[in-house]
Amino acid sequence: MLKIWKVVPTCLPLIRRRCHACESERFRASGKFRVNAHHKLIDAWLLALCITCEETAKLTVLERMNVRSIPPELLDQLHDNDPGLIAELLQDPAVQRRNRITLDWTGAWCLDTGGSDHLDSEVIDVAVRFAARIPIRPARLIADGCGLSRGEIERLIREGKLVSAVRLSGKLSGDFTFTLKR
Repeated sequence: MLKIWKVVPTCLPLIRRRCHACESERFRASGKFRVNAHHKLIDAWLLALCITCEETAKLTVLERMNVRSIPPELLDQLHDNDPGLIAELLQDPAVQRRNRITLDWTGAWCLDTGGSDHLDSEVIDVAVRFAARIPIRPARLIADGCGLSRGEIERLIREGKLVSAVRLSGKLSGDFTFTLKR
């Protein structure tokens, strides 16, 4: 029977970006947007605070966009400081590229295995689903979900008892499946 594991965010990730004031490399989203209008053009930024000195950085969301080309729902979300929009924009590759940032998901996600009844089975078929694009090492994820050490997971991979269609070394941020034979 196929088990479904879910990787879900528990909070917003930290933002990796160098602070010009204190040389720290981590920011947290402040939860606020700044919107500025220039006649018919709009700029919008997501505000982020340095975790060391509280210096504010602006992450560009919209730049010199014509107000008529922006969906009214998006403008409402920006004005309301919508937390869902903040999470969505932080994960947007275009926003990350434009602002030269990466995300630090350390401690900002959890694994929901749906219970521990699968641990006693001889063969476990698991589909791992990601609720957000969180880069995680599959071996670590499997070790956490099965209650095994990462060394033991590596041994199972070498012996061919842990198989998947995706490479289990490196990092993944998309859905995958695996089979574990004990």
